[in-house]
Amino acid sequence: MTITGGGYDPGVQLSAVCGLMDYGREKERTWFMKKLEDYVISIPDFPVPGIIFRDVTGILQEADGLRLSVDGIVDNLRSVDFDVVVGPESRGFIFGVPVAYAMNKPFVPIRKKGKLPRETIEESYELEYGTAAVEIHKDAIKPGQKVVIIDDLIATGGTSQANIRLIERLGGKVVKLEFVMELAGLNGRDKLSGYDVDSLIIYPGK
Repeated sequence: MTITGGGYDPGVQLSAVCGLMDYGREKERTWFMKKLEDYVISIPDFPVPGIIFRDVTGILQEADGLRLSVDGIVDNLRSVDFDVVVGPESRGFIFGVPVAYAMNKPFVPIRKKGKLPRETIEESYELEYGTAAVEIHKDAIKPGQKVVIIDDLIATGGTSQANIRLIERLGGKVVKLEFVMELAGLNGRDKLSGYDVDSLIIYPGK
Protein backbone atom coordinates (compact mmCIF):
# COMPACT_ATOMS: atom_id res chain seq x y z
CA MET A 1 0.00 0.00 0.00
CA THR A 2 1.24 3.51 -0.87
CA ILE A 3 0.49 6.40 1.48
CA THR A 4 0.00 9.69 -0.36
CA GLY A 5 -0.34 13.30 0.69
CA GLY A 6 3.19 13.78 2.02
CA GLY A 7 3.26 10.46 3.86
CA TYR A 8 5.69 7.56 3.67
CA ASP A 9 6.04 6.02 0.19
CA PRO A 10 8.18 2.84 0.29
CA GLY A 11 8.42 2.85 -3.48
CA VAL A 12 10.02 6.29 -3.50
CA GLN A 13 12.37 5.36 -0.66
CA LEU A 14 13.45 2.15 -2.40
CA SER A 15 14.14 4.09 -5.58
CA ALA A 16 16.29 6.58 -3.67
CA VAL A 17 18.27 3.82 -1.95
CA CYS A 18 18.90 2.07 -5.27
CA GLY A 19 20.06 5.38 -6.72
CA LEU A 20 22.58 5.83 -3.91
CA MET A 21 23.84 2.27 -4.38
CA ASP A 22 24.30 2.86 -8.11
CA TYR A 23 26.23 6.06 -7.35
CA GLY A 24 28.45 4.18 -4.91
CA ARG A 25 29.19 1.46 -7.43
CA GLU A 26 30.02 4.00 -10.12
CA LYS A 27 32.38 5.83 -7.75
CA GLU A 28 34.07 2.53 -6.87
CA ARG A 29 34.50 1.66 -10.57
CA THR A 30 36.06 5.08 -11.20
CA TRP A 31 38.46 4.59 -8.28
CA PHE A 32 39.64 1.23 -9.60
CA MET A 33 40.16 2.64 -13.08
CA LYS A 34 42.67 5.21 -11.85
CA LYS A 35 46.20 3.91 -11.28
CA LEU A 36 48.61 5.00 -8.56
CA GLU A 37 50.97 6.57 -11.10
CA ASP A 38 48.12 8.83 -12.26
CA TYR A 39 48.44 10.69 -8.95
CA VAL A 40 52.18 11.37 -9.30
CA ILE A 41 52.91 14.89 -10.59
CA SER A 42 55.80 14.85 -13.09
CA ILE A 43 57.72 18.11 -13.32
CA PRO A 44 60.12 18.39 -16.29
CA ASP A 45 63.54 20.05 -16.03
CA PHE A 46 63.60 20.10 -12.23
CA PRO A 47 65.92 20.48 -10.42
CA VAL A 48 68.07 20.69 -13.56
CA PRO A 49 67.33 20.51 -17.30
CA GLY A 50 66.76 16.98 -18.58
CA ILE A 51 65.49 15.61 -15.26
CA ILE A 52 61.83 14.76 -14.62
CA PHE A 53 60.98 15.24 -10.95
CA ARG A 54 58.38 12.76 -9.68
CA ASP A 55 56.40 14.58 -6.99
CA VAL A 56 54.95 12.13 -4.47
CA THR A 57 52.83 14.83 -2.83
CA GLY A 58 50.35 14.35 -5.66
CA ILE A 59 49.61 10.93 -4.16
CA LEU A 60 49.32 12.28 -0.63
CA GLN A 61 46.93 15.13 -1.39
CA GLU A 62 44.32 12.78 -2.88
CA ALA A 63 42.56 10.37 -0.53
CA ASP A 64 42.32 7.66 -3.19
CA GLY A 65 46.00 8.06 -4.09
CA LEU A 66 47.06 7.67 -0.48
CA ARG A 67 44.78 4.67 -0.12
CA LEU A 68 46.21 3.02 -3.24
CA SER A 69 49.79 3.50 -2.08
CA VAL A 70 49.28 2.19 1.45
CA ASP A 71 47.07 -0.71 0.31
CA GLY A 72 49.60 -1.60 -2.39
CA ILE A 73 52.44 -1.88 0.13
CA VAL A 74 50.27 -3.85 2.54
CA ASP A 75 49.32 -6.28 -0.25
CA ASN A 76 53.01 -6.80 -1.09
CA LEU A 77 53.75 -7.65 2.55
CA ARG A 78 50.89 -10.05 3.28
CA SER A 79 53.05 -13.13 2.71
CA VAL A 80 56.19 -11.67 4.36
CA ASP A 81 57.16 -12.81 7.85
CA PHE A 82 58.44 -9.72 9.67
CA ASP A 83 58.48 -8.12 13.11
CA VAL A 84 58.93 -4.39 12.63
CA VAL A 85 58.60 -1.60 10.04
CA VAL A 86 61.47 0.87 9.68
CA GLY A 87 60.95 4.18 7.88
CA PRO A 88 63.67 6.70 6.99
CA GLU A 89 63.13 10.43 7.45
CA SER A 90 60.95 11.89 6.25
CA ARG A 91 58.67 10.31 3.68
CA GLY A 92 59.39 6.86 5.04
CA PHE A 93 57.41 8.03 8.06
CA ILE A 94 54.44 9.00 5.89
CA PHE A 95 54.11 5.59 4.23
CA GLY A 96 55.62 3.40 6.93
CA VAL A 97 53.39 4.36 9.85
CA PRO A 98 50.01 3.57 8.20
CA VAL A 99 51.38 0.25 6.95
CA ALA A 100 52.65 -0.65 10.43
CA TYR A 101 49.28 0.32 11.88
CA ALA A 102 47.34 -1.70 9.30
CA MET A 103 49.47 -4.79 9.90
CA ASN A 104 49.72 -4.39 13.70
CA LYS A 105 53.50 -3.96 13.71
CA PRO A 106 55.73 -1.49 15.57
CA PHE A 107 57.36 1.39 13.69
CA VAL A 108 60.97 2.53 14.08
CA PRO A 109 62.25 5.81 12.56
CA ILE A 110 65.64 6.39 11.01
CA ARG A 111 66.51 10.07 11.20
CA LYS A 112 69.13 12.51 10.03
CA LYS A 113 72.07 12.96 12.35
CA GLY A 114 71.35 14.89 15.55
CA LYS A 115 67.55 14.48 15.55
CA LEU A 116 67.14 11.50 17.90
CA PRO A 117 67.31 12.16 21.68
CA ARG A 118 68.67 8.88 23.06
CA GLU A 119 71.83 6.89 22.40
CA THR A 120 72.21 6.16 18.69
CA ILE A 121 74.41 4.57 16.09
CA GLU A 122 75.06 6.24 12.76
CA GLU A 123 75.99 5.44 9.18
CA SER A 124 77.23 7.76 6.45
CA TYR A 125 76.37 7.72 2.76
CA GLU A 126 77.58 9.58 -0.30
CA LEU A 127 75.86 12.64 -1.76
CA GLU A 128 76.61 14.28 -5.09
CA TYR A 129 78.73 16.85 -3.28
CA GLY A 130 79.87 15.35 0.01
CA THR A 131 78.38 12.98 2.57
CA ALA A 132 75.45 12.79 4.99
CA ALA A 133 74.64 10.59 7.98
CA VAL A 134 71.57 8.83 9.34
CA GLU A 135 70.94 7.50 12.85
CA ILE A 136 68.78 5.01 14.69
CA HIS A 137 68.23 4.53 18.42
CA LYS A 138 70.57 1.88 19.76
CA ASP A 139 67.70 -0.02 21.39
CA ALA A 140 65.25 0.27 18.47
CA ILE A 141 65.97 -3.11 16.86
CA LYS A 142 66.44 -6.28 18.85
CA PRO A 143 68.84 -9.03 17.67
CA GLY A 144 67.07 -11.45 15.37
CA GLN A 145 64.16 -9.18 14.50
CA LYS A 146 62.98 -9.34 10.90
CA VAL A 147 62.68 -5.87 9.42
CA VAL A 148 60.84 -4.29 6.49
CA ILE A 149 62.12 -0.89 5.29
CA ILE A 150 59.53 1.38 3.68
CA ASP A 151 60.36 4.58 1.81
CA ASP A 152 58.88 6.72 -0.95
CA LEU A 153 61.69 6.41 -3.50
CA ILE A 154 64.68 4.36 -4.54
CA ALA A 155 67.08 6.28 -6.76
CA THR A 156 70.81 5.47 -6.51
CA GLY A 157 70.30 3.19 -3.50
CA GLY A 158 72.94 4.85 -1.32
CA THR A 159 70.56 5.90 1.45
CA SER A 160 68.99 2.44 1.52
CA GLN A 161 72.42 0.87 1.92
CA ALA A 162 73.08 3.06 4.98
CA ASN A 163 69.67 2.13 6.43
CA ILE A 164 70.41 -1.56 5.98
CA ARG A 165 73.80 -1.23 7.68
CA LEU A 166 72.20 0.43 10.69
CA ILE A 167 69.70 -2.39 11.11
CA GLU A 168 72.25 -5.14 10.64
CA ARG A 169 74.66 -3.57 13.13
CA LEU A 170 71.90 -3.91 15.73
CA GLY A 171 71.41 -7.57 14.86
CA GLY A 172 68.27 -7.16 12.75
CA LYS A 173 67.62 -8.88 9.43
CA VAL A 174 66.20 -6.90 6.52
CA VAL A 175 63.69 -9.21 4.83
CA LYS A 176 62.11 -6.69 2.45
CA LEU A 177 62.51 -3.16 1.09
CA GLU A 178 59.31 -1.51 -0.14
CA PHE A 179 59.22 1.69 -2.19
CA VAL A 180 56.39 3.69 -3.68
CA MET A 181 58.49 4.80 -6.67
CA GLU A 182 61.68 3.61 -8.34
CA LEU A 183 63.91 5.41 -10.83
CA ALA A 184 65.27 2.35 -12.61
CA GLY A 185 67.69 4.35 -14.75
CA LEU A 186 69.78 5.12 -11.65
CA ASN A 187 70.36 1.39 -10.98
CA GLY A 188 69.63 1.56 -7.26
CA ARG A 189 68.70 -2.13 -7.17
CA ASP A 190 72.27 -3.03 -8.08
CA LYS A 191 73.44 -1.71 -4.70
CA LEU A 192 70.77 -3.76 -2.95
CA SER A 193 71.70 -7.06 -4.55
CA GLY A 194 70.80 -9.95 -2.26
CA TYR A 195 67.81 -8.15 -0.74
CA ASP A 196 64.14 -8.46 -1.65
CA VAL A 197 63.17 -5.13 -3.27
CA ASP A 198 59.69 -4.13 -4.45
CA SER A 199 58.30 -0.89 -5.89
CA LEU A 200 54.72 0.09 -6.67
CA ILE A 201 55.75 2.31 -9.60
CA ILE A 202 58.87 1.83 -11.72
CA TYR A 203 60.03 4.62 -14.03
CA PRO A 204 62.60 3.48 -16.62
CA GLY A 205 64.54 6.76 -16.65
CA LYS A 206 66.24 8.94 -14.05
